[in-house]
Amino acid sequence: MANNTTGLIRIVKAAGYSWKGIRAAWKNEAAFRQEGVAAIVAIAIACWLDVDPITRVLLIGSVILVMIVEILNSAIEAVVDRIGSEFHELSGRAKDMGSAAVLFAIVLALITWGTLLWSNLR
Repeated sequence: MANNTTGLIRIVKAAGYSWKGIRAAWKNEAAFRQEGVAAIVAIAIACWLDVDPITRVLLIGSVILVMIVEILNSAIEAVVDRIGSEFHELSGRAKDMGSAAVLFAIVLALITWGTLLWSNLR
């Protein structure tokens, strides 16, 4: 199934698919909603803080990374659930690894925020 659209039409269609994915994650994934609200608060705080632009980008970027990894984890879970509801070791492993990736992203964000706030606000 080849996609023959190019140029601006392809970009517009891709943006539509992306928006559809964000809406699906918001509707179907409680973790995405929770992290989304936390991201909005964190981004507002990062914009409010009196820090240099690089620090602000790192603070916001670490939060956006969590959202990216959560979307990918949700996609993995959706595909695994689509395949079947019966337990399979590989399905469980895929879901667990996706969850571990989210955990690492959250830990990275916490370390980033802790380090940058500590160095800028003391």
